[in-house]
Amino acid sequence: MTRKLEAGKLVIASHNEGKVREIRDLLGPQGIEPVSAAELDLPEPDEIGATFIDNADLKARQAADLSGLPALVDDSGLCVEALGDRPGIFSARWALADPRVAPEAGPGHVEGTRDFMRAMRRVQDELEALDPDASRNAHFICALAVCWPDGHSEWFEGRVDGTLVWPPRGENGFGYDPMFVPAGHQTTFGEMDPADKHAISHRADAFARLVAALL
Repeated sequence: MTRKLEAGKLVIASHNEGKVREIRDLLGPQGIEPVSAAELDLPEPDEIGATFIDNADLKARQAADLSGLPALVDDSGLCVEALGDRPGIFSARWALADPRVAPEAGPGHVEGTRDFMRAMRRVQDELEALDPDASRNAHFICALAVCWPDGHSEWFEGRVDGTLVWPPRGENGFGYDPMFVPAGHQTTFGEMDPADKHAISHRADAFARLVAALL
């Protein structure tokens, strides 16, 4: 049976500041008080799941258990059609910076130890190596898991389709946003005003499902 999410504190079990910021914006009108995992000094678990929902669920369960509060996790990534839907669940890992070299990215593209300019370049390089004319069709997936301290959990998934461009454009958003143009639009997520992105993104799609079910 679906459990309603009550107003009050909710742990956002992510150390990705961009994600936390977007989730705060989406939850703000709902009477929820988001608290990030970083604020509570919660560790990041290894992402050993085979799907986005698997990874979101295991992270939410750990955060709820350690904090004693309901926890919400967003596990999301970029799936590139011509690359067999990679990087997919490995999207963040493609951005792990090599400590032996200086980060390639400029301001806005380095998040902690992750260099997303490096990750975007890897996507482009692999497409070029495959075939310069390979399809640039791609989609973002967002899986949300909400878990309570007693172990009850709920899951929701959202998606947005689009195409990839090179070079990346825009300083807004985070992750792979500067190279992704959502279907029906001419600007990348990195160029869009955050409110415009929130209206159409994979995260917004998943959150709409969560709000309808839990709030």
